[in-house]
Amino acid sequence: MDKKSSNIFSQNKSNEEAKNTDKNDNKKVEIPLEEKLKTAEEKLLRSLAEIENQRRRFEKEIKDAFTFGGFNFAKEILALLDNLQRAKLSIKNDPVLGKNKDVEKFLGNIDILEKDLVSIFEKNNIKKINCLGQKFDPNLHQAIVEIADDKSEPGTIVQEMQAGFMFSDRLLRPSFVGVAKKNTSKNSENDKKNVNK
Repeated sequence: MDKKSSNIFSQNKSNEEAKNTDKNDNKKVEIPLEEKLKTAEEKLLRSLAEIENQRRRFEKEIKDAFTFGGFNFAKEILALLDNLQRAKLSIKNDPVLGKNKDVEKFLGNIDILEKDLVSIFEKNNIKKINCLGQKFDPNLHQAIVEIADDKSEPGTIVQEMQAGFMFSDRLLRPSFVGVAKKNTSKNSENDKKNVNK
């Protein structure tokens, strides 16, 4: 075979291989209609599930916005209630004002304001945390001081310095409390007596 004919032969051979490869590629690319339908159905179901999850998330965010939208406002209004209570205590404890008869009327008005404010809180789902005599709960209370008390079980709240409040099921402000502890001075005296015996 001469060079020319061998080149033609090799070109024909490569052309046939290319045709066979194209036919094989066409066969590989072609997916049965049922598989295409199944794939499309799976994609559709995933998309629908994603849309449903997004809708639920938006509904929850809207509900939370309505329920807890006034959270920051309520937190700041608590300062007004605290100031009313402090004013009442300072007037009662003042030696000059405590003797004045007209101060009782004024304190009565402050009591009315305080009750109205508490009533407004309750209407808006803001409730005081009742803590005296309860076990200390770090989720609701903040311990300020430990108080030696033999009458109460250790860890029981025996004093409330500042009232705590809940806003629906969220903590608006923890209660600042004094927690009972065992009287260590009596225990140490008993230990010394036991050692001396």
